[in-house]
Amino acid sequence: MVSWPERPVLVAPGPFAGALRAAEVAGAISRGLERAGLAPPDLCPLADGGAGTLEVLLLALGGETIGAEVHDRSGQPLRAAFGLVEDGGTAVLEPVAAATTHATGELICAAAETGAQVVVLAAGGAAQSDGGADALAAIDDRGGLHGARLVVLTGAGGGGGLAEMLRAVIGALLEPGAPWILDALGFDARMRAARAVVTGAGRLDERTLAGGLVGELGTRTRQAGVPLHAIVGSDALDGFGKRIIDLQVVLEAPDRAQVEAAAETLGRALADGSA
Repeated sequence: MVSWPERPVLVAPGPFAGALRAAEVAGAISRGLERAGLAPPDLCPLADGGAGTLEVLLLALGGETIGAEVHDRSGQPLRAAFGLVEDGGTAVLEPVAAATTHATGELICAAAETGAQVVVLAAGGAAQSDGGADALAAIDDRGGLHGARLVVLTGAGGGGGLAEMLRAVIGALLEPGAPWILDALGFDARMRAARAVVTGAGRLDERTLAGGLVGELGTRTRQAGVPLHAIVGSDALDGFGKRIIDLQVVLEAPDRAQVEAAAETLGRALADGSA
């Protein structure tokens, strides 16, 4: 049986929006912990059902990226991509950056046309002006979803009009993104095998407790009795909020070099038992 000190740390950060991808944050935390003398951690970069979801699922589950040509509302071609995981049984995509959702609707169809049984759209944080109407038109123009089931992941702020339109008109299943991704990556089993969890986020604030990724992690680690620590770009969450999710050490580090340094500090505290 593995003793407590020999258990790895589980490094499970989200992205620092606009600054660092989740995998970059995880790598920086890992380097800092190892500089402090800890064993290589279990790396589990995360997303909340919005930007970065495709990357973290492909990193964890394997699979392939498929390019596709889609079009905006005026017919202008755009390059986009989706991922196939689980031997092609599941397709994963994020909304196409465009003025309306037309290109996203085409990309959903392109993913379904591969024969995937489930198409997962990571719509958390998506904001388009048409509320999903153009996506529905594009799906109809391409003949529907060919029997695929559509799952739409929503972030802490929901999935916007696109998610609601897809649910109301074609029966898409809406799922909160953070819990869905944690379950897909086997987070709970990995957490129970760890001595502690170190997460990361661009910002901690009251939204953390309202469906945010760190809030979901805190609920799970508290229930399992596993310590949770965080390295964040900025910390605006008060002490009461931290106690709600039993968040212990929180260190601010706005860039990659400072994330590494903060992780080394935390690693030394973990090594000597003070954290």
